Amino acid sequence: MVTIISGTNRPLSNTLKVAKYYQDTLASKGLNANLFSLEDLPDSLIVSDLYGKRSPEFEGIQELIRKTKKFIFLIPEYNGSFPGVLKTFIDACNFPESFYDKKAALVGLSSGKYGNIRGVDHFGGVCSYLHLNVLPLRIHISSIKVELDENGSLFKEDTVKFTSEQMDKFIAF
Repeated sequence: MVTIISGTNRPLSNTLKVAKYYQDTLASKGLNANLFSLEDLPDSLIVSDLYGKRSPEFEGIQELIRKTKKFIFLIPEYNGSFPGVLKTFIDACNFPESFYDKKAALVGLSSGKYGNIRGVDHFGGVCSYLHLNVLPLRIHISSIKVELDENGSLFKEDTVKFTSEQMDKFIAF
């Protein structure tokens, strides 16, 4: 099972638009993927789902993560790194079985010009600790506000080319 994680809980985010683009493009390549947005985390996550406690709302999420063998993380830049809610989500998942020896691809996004290089690098450190094997080709999409068309799809030739290449490698990974 493959799951795409939209790495922010910000409503109507560009991250979610790119996650849907990845989901649609992967489907056109013959790979169906689940999409999980951190918008769908329970509001009580920080008080009820950490440190061995588990709310009924998070149990279904934990089951999705347990069954997933390959992840794609869409990671927006927040204050020079990745969103705290993404780290909280990882911390709420069972360790080590949620991510151990599974596979992942990383995609950084930012409104600035570097595509969250630093945040993706920081998240790569977390992945190493979790024994989550990361595809070497990491994509960094900068100036995200001008990369998306009116339908929320990537349309610039180079970005489409590089994301497609990453998806092809992810399918074979």
